Amino acid sequence: MRFDVVTLFPELFAPLLTSGITRRAYETAQVDVRLANPRDFADGNYRRVDDRPFGGGPGMVMMAEPLSQCLDSIQSQRDDIAPVVLFSPVGKALDHADVTHWAGSSGAILICGRYEGIDQRFIDARVTQQISLGDFVLSGGEIAAMALLDAVARLQPGVLNTVESHQQDSFNPELDGLLDCPHYTRPEIWAGLAVPDVLISGHHALIERWRREQRLAVTLRQRPDLIRSARHQGLLSLADEQFLAGLGDEALTQRPQSNR
Repeated sequence: MRFDVVTLFPELFAPLLTSGITRRAYETAQVDVRLANPRDFADGNYRRVDDRPFGGGPGMVMMAEPLSQCLDSIQSQRDDIAPVVLFSPVGKALDHADVTHWAGSSGAILICGRYEGIDQRFIDARVTQQISLGDFVLSGGEIAAMALLDAVARLQPGVLNTVESHQQDSFNPELDGLLDCPHYTRPEIWAGLAVPDVLISGHHALIERWRREQRLAVTLRQRPDLIRSARHQGLLSLADEQFLAGLGDEALTQRPQSNR
């Protein structure tokens, strides 16, 4: 898959592409990342890519023409009609299902905005999809682009040591969309705090049940909406429901019948 990133700061991506376990995906071009700077398509000695907003107001706005020419250049080099994605607060919040979709796609063209934003005419004419990381604002789209690329890279075959690593991630369907459970490693006692006895018992069935209950507990506490979603889909067993009832799950009322 190929991701073209349109950014005024391509140097920001060097650590992402050369560090950590996900670099395997970039080095092997499983996730082929190419960087393009709209400043290279701007006119004048200063290669200006922004100007003051019409109507007044603070900040600067990225100009449509350098972005459009940069996009034309990228599209002329691709063999497919790739989605043009803008990272923006108005976009849909990125979630696990979206990442899974992109991980199995042929890629996209990622537009990283800066300053007060991008000329709306470019967005209306050239952008096909907008993505947000959440209800907050970043200084540019680069961090959002890196987040998507990292999430996509780690799902590629062979990037993580074992496929089970990402199957046990929070939000994964393998966990029925729940949050992951707590994890522990050596030493068995640290700062007077012991590892839960069940994890060193060697009893695999009990360990798996403990992990399931911990996932239920942390999800109910931190993201009860995910419990409701799993319940609505019939993904919670009778044992799950009994455990949640013991935690005082107020969402138990009028729950659908579990099919597991």
